[in-house]
Amino acid sequence: MNKSLLTNLVSAAILAVGLLLDETELSAILTMVGLFALSGALTNWLAIFMLFEKVPFLYGSGVVPAHFEEFKKSIHRLMMDEFFTPENVDRFLTAGSFSAASINLEPVIEKVDLNPTYDGLVEVIMASSFGGMLVMFGGKEALIPLREPFIEHMKKSIIEMTNDDKFIQLLKDEVEQPKIMQDILSKVEQIIEQRLSELTPTIVKNIIQKMIKRHLGWLVIWGGVFGGLIGLVSAFVIA
Repeated sequence: MNKSLLTNLVSAAILAVGLLLDETELSAILTMVGLFALSGALTNWLAIFMLFEKVPFLYGSGVVPAHFEEFKKSIHRLMMDEFFTPENVDRFLTAGSFSAASINLEPVIEKVDLNPTYDGLVEVIMASSFGGMLVMFGGKEALIPLREPFIEHMKKSIIEMTNDDKFIQLLKDEVEQPKIMQDILSKVEQIIEQRLSELTPTIVKNIIQKMIKRHLGWLVIWGGVFGGLIGLVSAFVIA
């Protein structure tokens, strides 16, 4: 249910009842309560509306669309200055992220096609002094049964090598080089800038509205409540 609309309707109903009743003390109280409640609710509703929409002749309205570029720059500064700093990236790299338990290259290695490697090895062998001897035993065809055992053994050896702590340390040291670190930060910044460039004022407005719409509705309600209380006190003061 729309809290703002309901509050305005209730306030208007109280005001209408007060105006329709005969000129009695009760009608005066209801009129004041309804008038002040409606003014408080409408004022807060208009303030919320002006936050997202530009209203002609009302200076300061449309805050979100008007400061859209500042909004994007603030997000960029927040991400790069608070999250993706060289210190935070270095802390991430040294916090156990580079360990044999966390880096598992086996699935990648299993998908690597090592057939070209084997073919290259065969070409080297055929071009060497052993090539002439292999011709006597069938040439390249004689090495065909060795293809699968060679590939399987190579993958197993590579997997064992990548799981070695020394290899992990070498990889970690290489990644932590200043130039590599700067490249990582540059790529992260490019990704953030690309995503921010896809934002439009409408998207930003919708995001903020969804985030705080539920809570902004209470501003209208409390505006009506406090406005009604002020009207009630004013009615007794006037009386």
